[in-house]
Amino acid sequence: MQREQFNERPVYALSEITKSIESIIAKNYNRSYYIKAEILKLNHYPHSGHCYPELVEKENGKIKAQLRGVIWSTQFRNINERFISITGEPLKEDIAILCLATIEFSGQHGLNLHIQDIEPLYTLGEMARNKREVIEKLKKEQIFHLNKQKKLPLIPQKIAIISVETSKGYNDFMVTLRQNTWNYRFQCTLFPSILQGDKALISMPNRLAEIAKRQQEFDCVVIVRGGGGDVGMSCYDNYNLAAAVATFPLPVITGIGHSTNETVTDMVAFANKITPTEVAYFLIQQFHNFSLQIDECRDKLVKWVQEHLREKNLYFEKIYPHLMLIIGKYNHQKEKEISGVTQRLQSRVLQFLLKHQNALHQSQTKIELLHPENILKRGYSITFKNGKALRNADDVAKGDEVVTKLWQGEVKSVVK
Repeated sequence: MQREQFNERPVYALSEITKSIESIIAKNYNRSYYIKAEILKLNHYPHSGHCYPELVEKENGKIKAQLRGVIWSTQFRNINERFISITGEPLKEDIAILCLATIEFSGQHGLNLHIQDIEPLYTLGEMARNKREVIEKLKKEQIFHLNKQKKLPLIPQKIAIISVETSKGYNDFMVTLRQNTWNYRFQCTLFPSILQGDKALISMPNRLAEIAKRQQEFDCVVIVRGGGGDVGMSCYDNYNLAAAVATFPLPVITGIGHSTNETVTDMVAFANKITPTEVAYFLIQQFHNFSLQIDECRDKLVKWVQEHLREKNLYFEKIYPHLMLIIGKYNHQKEKEISGVTQRLQSRVLQFLLKHQNALHQSQTKIELLHPENILKRGYSITFKNGKALRNADDVAKGDEVVTKLWQGEVKSVVK
């Protein structure tokens, strides 16, 4: 059959062209290749299980190359499970990957990378590199340590909480605060937020912005989560979220339950604890610290009163003989005159005695009010280690036995 011509040039059917390209691709790209790229869009379809990621290479933020990939359902499930087990994250958009793929072309579907495997360690390395870059950027901008320089009130009672009401971590935090042995009272306000994954990068900064507008109502902010794994935790290494925490006008305390690795958000926060329960204990301890300061002031006041009384007693004992000598001398010389002087002196002595008697009574009353038993009756407690009152949480370590003295009885505890 003679080929059709146009303008003295042969005309080809589209299928002829695609078959030719397919032949060339098959001949020249006949093995698997390791290819590094970034997932622009994942395009995973749960119904079929297949995934058609759009892969790109960027340079200075602009797309330099782009190609579609294909991961069939069985391969996607295996790749994703292994990816989560190693990186703690699922396959998602905007991450760098190193994939093993064949280059395929068909007339129906065009050019594709048939992805057979994805190396999680490469992505993990890229995540670590990104984390280092975020830390360096925060330090270069001189905001890395800003939140740590905030002042936490002596008694932080008004707490803004970023969490999810149904979260186990939020429940643990609230139960620990409300059921503390010393009946301390906290005013807590929940600002519900998504706590993991890419959506958290919008939700959490928005909640922080809301709290900032009402910052006069709060003493600090806590971010708590729990009850889940490490999947979706890379959001806490994001620059925007970390910068929002670092520059926040109130102290931020994190308890996001991520024990395997400290995130950038943890690093820039005023204080970070592994679990929400530890965050609650941290806040309760601030009350104890204040109680210790009261005890110290009480001891100083009692010591001052006792010393003052001792000085007054010594003074009185010193002048009393002189008073009696003066009275006797003038009694012999001028009985009538001395009688009047004696009466005045006696009156002044009585006034002096009454004055100091009142002072002694007032000082004794203060001492009784500051007696440890009366302090304990008002709801305070004293915690001892090896018979000595604890003044600093750093003086105890895991496994130490401590005794908490209450108004009625005492409680023995082991530090965890």
